[in-house]
Amino acid sequence: MKQLLKFLAAGVMAVLILAGCGSGDKAGEQTGASAGGGKDDKLQIVTTYSILYDIVKNIGGDRVEIHSLAPVGSNPHEYDPLPLDIQKATDADAIFYNGLNLEAGNSWFEKLLDTSGKSGEDAPVFRLSEGVEAKHLTTKGKEGEEDPHAWLDIRNGIKYAENAKEALIKADPEHREVYEKNAKEYIAQLEELHKEAVANFNKIPKEKRYLVTSEGAFKYFSAAYDFDAGYIWEINAENQGTPQQVKRIVDIIKERKVPVLFVETSIDPRSMEMVSKETGVPIGGKLFTDSLGKPGEDGDTYIKMMESNIKVILDNLEEK
Repeated sequence: MKQLLKFLAAGVMAVLILAGCGSGDKAGEQTGASAGGGKDDKLQIVTTYSILYDIVKNIGGDRVEIHSLAPVGSNPHEYDPLPLDIQKATDADAIFYNGLNLEAGNSWFEKLLDTSGKSGEDAPVFRLSEGVEAKHLTTKGKEGEEDPHAWLDIRNGIKYAENAKEALIKADPEHREVYEKNAKEYIAQLEELHKEAVANFNKIPKEKRYLVTSEGAFKYFSAAYDFDAGYIWEINAENQGTPQQVKRIVDIIKERKVPVLFVETSIDPRSMEMVSKETGVPIGGKLFTDSLGKPGEDGDTYIKMMESNIKVILDNLEEK
């Protein structure tokens, strides 16, 4: 008799859990369907990493609630989504990703979209790098693959903001004016920051405008601000910091008489420390590439991370 009661209780509990899950799905559907209609309903947004989170937050303002996948300080090239990420993506009114080969590691993002039911042609999934003129990798075996780090050219950050605005309007047309106003103000700040960057970098003699970093993330940046860039490895992957890669950049540093090295905030510094030891060239500072800084610290917004990068580069390479 006791066994029968336990069985019946378990059955009732299972029904209640399933009912709760069904209710949650319906609530998610209502949020998506009524996103533009309910004044108090925030759009539920998912972004793949922290830089996109900040750009979309600036455009969406109080109208959006955002869950970012790859945590601050982590590598968004390869990420292992958690159950919470899958649930958030399933319930999301819109998902924003970078594209340009960023979220391609182990196909993690594609798998997330499939699992969360957001892989169809009409799914509310938006590539913020739309319209960016892609630059490509040159490493043997990767020729022709897109370099994802477009946001390091602030003009491309402006494109991201414009794309975020259009996507949010599509998801929530009733609040078009909110998104247009926020975008106008935010883009004006980015335009001013780009002008300041150009003016500041012009203070650095051309022969000194050479950035050596761990990952080759500065192609777009270099084209925008008239730099050359060197690196240990070209793009974050499983095979990085090999002896061959270290030897190659050590030879370049010696040949070009590079005065200072930089290391990224989201990268293990040991490979660059090895290069510094081999060459006797100091590491001058940290640069933000794939992630914002932690909340309350330097670089905790897209604008602040770019301001920090400009300052660190200027402090180390400007003529004193």
